[in-house]
Amino acid sequence: MEKLTKLLARKENNYIFPFLWMHGESEQVIKRYVHEIYESGIRALCVEPRPHPDFVGEKWWTDLKVVLEAAKEKNMKVWLFDDAHFPTGYANGAIMKHYPELRKKFLKINQLDYHGPQRDAGIIVKWHAGGERNSILSVGTDGASLQTTEKKVKDDQIIGVIAAKLVDYQTVETESLVNISEYLENGVVYWDIPEGDWRIFILVETYSGGEASTEGYLNPIDPAATQVLIDTVYESHFKQFSEYFGTTIAGFFTDEPRFGNIKGPNAIIGKAEMVLPWHSNLLSLLESDVGTEAQNLLPLLLTDGTEKQYLIRHAYMNIVSKLYAENFTDKLAQWCKDHGVEYIGHLIEDNNAHGRLGYGAGHFFRALGGQSMSGIDVVLHQLLPGMDKGYFKTFTSTGWDGEFFHYGLAKLGASLGHLDKNKKGRTMCELYGAYGWSEGLNLMKWMTDHMLVRGVNHFVPHSFDMAPFPDADCPPHFYAHGMNPQHRYLPLIMNYTNRVSELLSDGVHVATSLILYHAEAEWSGEAMLFQKPAKELTQNQIDFDIVSIDILKNADVLNNKILINNEVFDNLIIPSAERLPKAFFEAAAELIKRGAKLIFIDCFPSGSSENISVTEYIQLLKENDQVEIVSLNELANFMRGKGEYQISLEHKAESLRYYQYRHDTHTVYMFFNESPDSEIDNKVSIKETGYIHRYDPWENKCYLISKEKQTFIHLSLAVQESSIYIISDSPLVATIESDKRILAELELSGTWNVALATSQQYPTYSNSFQLEELTNIAKPSLYPEFSGTIRYQKEFYMEDTNKNYQLDLGEVYEVAEVFINGCSVGTKVSEPYAFDISTFVKKGDNTLTVEVTNTLGTLQKDFLSQYRVLQPSGLLGKVKLKTY
Repeated sequence: MEKLTKLLARKENNYIFPFLWMHGESEQVIKRYVHEIYESGIRALCVEPRPHPDFVGEKWWTDLKVVLEAAKEKNMKVWLFDDAHFPTGYANGAIMKHYPELRKKFLKINQLDYHGPQRDAGIIVKWHAGGERNSILSVGTDGASLQTTEKKVKDDQIIGVIAAKLVDYQTVETESLVNISEYLENGVVYWDIPEGDWRIFILVETYSGGEASTEGYLNPIDPAATQVLIDTVYESHFKQFSEYFGTTIAGFFTDEPRFGNIKGPNAIIGKAEMVLPWHSNLLSLLESDVGTEAQNLLPLLLTDGTEKQYLIRHAYMNIVSKLYAENFTDKLAQWCKDHGVEYIGHLIEDNNAHGRLGYGAGHFFRALGGQSMSGIDVVLHQLLPGMDKGYFKTFTSTGWDGEFFHYGLAKLGASLGHLDKNKKGRTMCELYGAYGWSEGLNLMKWMTDHMLVRGVNHFVPHSFDMAPFPDADCPPHFYAHGMNPQHRYLPLIMNYTNRVSELLSDGVHVATSLILYHAEAEWSGEAMLFQKPAKELTQNQIDFDIVSIDILKNADVLNNKILINNEVFDNLIIPSAERLPKAFFEAAAELIKRGAKLIFIDCFPSGSSENISVTEYIQLLKENDQVEIVSLNELANFMRGKGEYQISLEHKAESLRYYQYRHDTHTVYMFFNESPDSEIDNKVSIKETGYIHRYDPWENKCYLISKEKQTFIHLSLAVQESSIYIISDSPLVATIESDKRILAELELSGTWNVALATSQQYPTYSNSFQLEELTNIAKPSLYPEFSGTIRYQKEFYMEDTNKNYQLDLGEVYEVAEVFINGCSVGTKVSEPYAFDISTFVKKGDNTLTVEVTNTLGTLQKDFLSQYRVLQPSGLLGKVKLKTY
């Protein structure tokens, strides 16, 4: 197997490019950090200018030249963060300084209720264009701030006034919508209000009312605004360093661009009060889509109607999400392509924002469509072991949706990487950032495995920060000027990540199902989030990809299987949706016609998003034997009953994750026990026969575990342990794995000699003391502030060295390196903390040394570390010597 040969020869490619935060440091410091990144087993980096005082100024060019030359010398790649700070779209301030007309524009829909009949009523609307409520409600306010507010430039423009009869507070009579703009004179609408209760909607084009943190950012649906970013950042870098483009410079990195019309992830069209992303040509585009009544229907973007609200909401979201893709992402991507580099990055996907306005860009697949890789990120404790059951209280006041982060996010990103041929199977994740100093390699490996087993294969670790230690800006930081005690072990996890990423690249993902992306359904009414069926399948070891309607329209069908970009699927699962676009019904009809299987969760849609009849399509669904309606709880059982799965277990294991990947005639299986507290001992049956090999990417060794072809794998995984198996038609170059049945065990009890060393002191130790019983070193009565390495030593006697021996450290926090008679046996950062010491022991007396390194959390107790409990430190359980 070519991939395995490459790995065993230590010739894997690089899949990691961490952030390097630039503050304007000296040349010596910059070179030191590039060196530390290289020594960590990483061959690329991404320069982030967020804290730099002179982005695209002379100091920036000088500092970046140092990075580029240092990287070039080591044959490393450099990615360029594409703005002065996140989120992308600030354009280094050029929008507000020089092109204020290109900043984010919104449609504000103000609402006033009146009772009729009233003849010759004068409805004052002028205050809705530039009027400051605070300027008249000044009681208890600061006069100085009011004066500042009143000096703001007013660019608001009333573009229409619509009236509608009220049904109730939330609903208007759609048929009564009437445009009364013609009666507007000098800020007053003179109109005869008919009998009944009426609502007046004032439609205002405005630059105000959006998310405060991105005020003055470019309008992402305006190509002229994106051009400012290109001219300010992209072109200026090319002008300075064109000779590095396509060689040392790999491309540009976009961070969390968004509509930013409101703060937060819950900006669902029709369900949130907010100003709406807008452009001067948007009304004409809506009219082309829904007809001349488009302006009259605009109030239904925020208020319910008796009909047609889904028509205008879907039309609006469909248009703005496409405009975002075309005028922002695709425009930047095309510039990069024209200049010989790639374009990557990620959105804010948090708490389902990926298909919405606000923090979102309307549609995950469209917004990232032009990028060279798919991309996601995880920060701020969004992903934690065991926190997968729904929302939990943490950094944000609304909490994090653990179900989305565990069962949705990584699969969403990886699916785009799989299904879009332009991504070349690549999905990037920005990872580890802003968890606090208490985050160490133990949690980092768990998060890495979480991503790898779902198909993510490129990583942006967050971050190498060159600011003086300790910097409160989003720790933990790698190296940290030598203050991070775990930094010397960072190469272990980086090498591990590169090896697994290599093994899970350049082949084909093997899965059973497609799950329809829910964005369009959510625009059009009540909709089930895609992670609901995703969770059901994940916990039952049935793999899948998420597919958008846009991609689905180009799917092929062969032998009743759905084909997309060389991947083959048994069925398409459609989460329950009140309505779906006509494009879906057309695609579904074509799939059925060609023999594909469709599974609807709970029910069929009741109609189309466009309010046009799809009765014939729904009838086709109802009458076709290839179409099923299944409840969410029965989904996995139903599919297993149909034989639609790739692996099966001897008994249920909800915490087991798996990923199947094909390289020509070889199949790779990655298994991961995601549980923080339960072991797995199971038998996995596979749908192929072959020689079973276990590849250990931590040690970079391959073992043959079956001397004959088999169709099953005996799987034994400790808490948070992962394992990789390779199935082949013939035995690969590998060591035959020995039988590790434990025959006897002996607890190494008695006195332990203990000493401590901070990161600065190591390997010199002080604070020597003795423990008669292993315990938490960080408890209040011992060393609760200690951060560094705890050394444990004891002597033990060996009578017979002709046996195989394993040292089991039991419970450890968190990095453990074992030495026998002064020789390093190995290092572990997660369970099982078990070491084969057979070749290290000698007859007679032996010296055991265990070095356990904790995090800086115990010392710093920083703000971000409060969202995860501080773990105990050191050797915590019984240490046993086992014979096998």
